[in-house]
Amino acid sequence: MTIPATGPAIILVEPQLGENIGMVARAMANFGLSELRLVNPRDGWPSEKARAAASRADHVIDAVTVFDDLASALADLNFVFATTARQRDGFKSVRGPVEAGRVLRARHVLGQRTGILFGRERFGLYNDEVGLADEIVTFPVDPDFSSLNIAQAALLMSYEWMKSGLEDETKTNFSGPDMKPASKEELHGLFAYLEGALEARGYFRPAPKKPKMIDNLRAVLTRAGFAEPELKVLRGIISSLDRFSPAMPRGDGSPGDDPRRLPAAAARARKAEVGRQPPAANGDAANGDDSDTPPLGGKGTDND
Repeated sequence: MTIPATGPAIILVEPQLGENIGMVARAMANFGLSELRLVNPRDGWPSEKARAAASRADHVIDAVTVFDDLASALADLNFVFATTARQRDGFKSVRGPVEAGRVLRARHVLGQRTGILFGRERFGLYNDEVGLADEIVTFPVDPDFSSLNIAQAALLMSYEWMKSGLEDETKTNFSGPDMKPASKEELHGLFAYLEGALEARGYFRPAPKKPKMIDNLRAVLTRAGFAEPELKVLRGIISSLDRFSPAMPRGDGSPGDDPRRLPAAAARARKAEVGRQPPAANGDAANGDDSDTPPLGGKGTDND
């Protein structure tokens, strides 16, 4: 038994626009199909518009075969699906695209030549043309807007054809980075670092609610399942927010020079300076004034 080298042939009946033919060729190439057959293309063949729309799927365009009638286009095939969005009279089986892709794959493995038949842009296939196919495939579209462009329909069926040949239908051609999950020690370190930064900014208010606020914060951060590199990113962000501000951004001097921090820094410096001064002499206040003399102009004095 010889398995055909290519997948199902795509047959377009009386396609009107070269651009649509080119987009069908592009969709086929995306998913490993290469045999395109045309039945009486309205504008003739070859078509430069089709080649341009194929976006470098030249191998499909170069291999196009043109037929005068549908029966000739199907003559060498063993099994054909007809695509339609409308219910047809008759006794043919109707399948969805997923099942149809698997049927085509199974017949392909058996060495059978298969095809998928697509109708005209304006109204699809006639009943007698559907009658030349073995089964019908239809798409689960909105019944109020069921018409598909032939390139869209060809794309859907080409996709299902390729997917049916994958060992794992959910497998992708590439994946995200493989990152080591963060350890609990690293995660707890992030908790402590973030909570310290928030504490310094008075985030935990009112104070009695602090334990619950911390619980909520940790619940949010533990849901994500962070990897080590992700925790490093978060720590870097928190560190930058902790050290810099819009008034004193990175690269604009020391964070300690932030004007918004200077009053607090000055107050801490004064407090430290007072702590270093020796105790005042008896009878004298630290400012050299009589400690019994009330300040002038102060609130609660006769000068108010």
